[in-house]
Amino acid sequence: MLWSIGGGIFLFALGMFLFLKPDLVWKLTEEWKSYRADEPSAFYLKVTKIGGVLFALCGIFMILLPLILE
Repeated sequence: MLWSIGGGIFLFALGMFLFLKPDLVWKLTEEWKSYRADEPSAFYLKVTKIGGVLFALCGIFMILLPLILE
C-alpha cells in the first residue's frame, strides 16, 4: 500500500511538472540534440502537456486505489 501511494505521488508530481513546464522539459531532454532549434514546436508542447495530464491521472489513481480496495 505504501509503495502505491508513494509511486502515485511521484507520478502526480512528474505529471504536473510536464504539464506546467513543457519548455523546461524540452530544454533538458531535446535541445542538445539540435543545433538549429531555438524553442520547442507547438506540437511538442501540446503532446507533452497531454502526457503530463495522463501521468497525473495515473498518479491520482495509484494514490486512491489502495484506499478504495480496503
